[in-house]
Amino acid sequence: MTITAPDGTRLAGRYPCAGRWRGYRDHALAVRRIVLDRVLADRLRETAADFLEGRRVTDVIVDGGGVVGVEVADGAGRPQSIRARLVIAADGRNSVVARRLGLVRPHPLRRMALMTYASGADGPADRGEIFVDPPAYAIVNPVASGLVNLGLVLPLADLSAHRGRLEELFDARVRQLAGLRTRFPRLARAAPVQALGPLAYRVAPPRHGGVMLVGDAAGFYDPFTGEGIFAALRGAELAADTACAALARSDCSAEALAAYGRTRRAAFRDKERVTRVLQFVIARRWAANALARGFARRPALLSLVMGVFGDFVPPRALLGPPALVALLRRR
Repeated sequence: MTITAPDGTRLAGRYPCAGRWRGYRDHALAVRRIVLDRVLADRLRETAADFLEGRRVTDVIVDGGGVVGVEVADGAGRPQSIRARLVIAADGRNSVVARRLGLVRPHPLRRMALMTYASGADGPADRGEIFVDPPAYAIVNPVASGLVNLGLVLPLADLSAHRGRLEELFDARVRQLAGLRTRFPRLARAAPVQALGPLAYRVAPPRHGGVMLVGDAAGFYDPFTGEGIFAALRGAELAADTACAALARSDCSAEALAAYGRTRRAAFRDKERVTRVLQFVIARRWAANALARGFARRPALLSLVMGVFGDFVPPRALLGPPALVALLRRR
């Protein structure tokens, strides 16, 4: 990953390839969402699970203070009730389950994302790039030959002056991001612009029994550190542990399932601290420049940060005094 600071400082971030921590592989993997979804669906069909395609959840079924199922609609809009001892909602940032239960809470970080695919990104096809230009930043990830995923993260207030004109806002911000414009002068949109916002939101613990929330349905902060996939998979593992124990005891009460919330918060607490520090930095030009210059002097420390981004180096490795002293040291 190449990171460009507001003052033009460029950092070549690589995963640690030696030392105490190693990832599953020495590089990341970027893939189009439509391809990933197809692979996941094909894998699911190979399991013993009942995979009901072409349906969307429209509501939750609550009985006696607990969730006992969901209401769905098929492709023709026909309703159907599906009941279960335990509902695990992995229905994303627009989770119907979380919203119907009144669990979604606003977050003070008021940002939005504009995303599309683009062509004309000349350069290495094996490296993503981040351009920090407070209060915005851009992420460019190659996903196929001649095609990149291009995302802009902006203050939510920027949308008010361009409501209904996403392409206009997107193109204007691409032109204004000096590092991005200089690096990729021939960038051209290859797909419609999609908007997500507000990006950050909190989700309260369920008050009802019979329900658990996994992945983005359980809350989201910001995509800068790229933890979405890992958080979903690790959260699913933690949810499975609690769910299996609850089902074995025939106790899916809110109290019995609360163990999942506690273990999930403990698992991601340190990463959230690192993310909050980074949000402070990338929102301020002077801080972003100072941090970039510090990492330029300490490439091994930058490699450690990349490992934290990749979720195989524990965040505490960055939160202790040795890392902070190394970053602040002038030589």
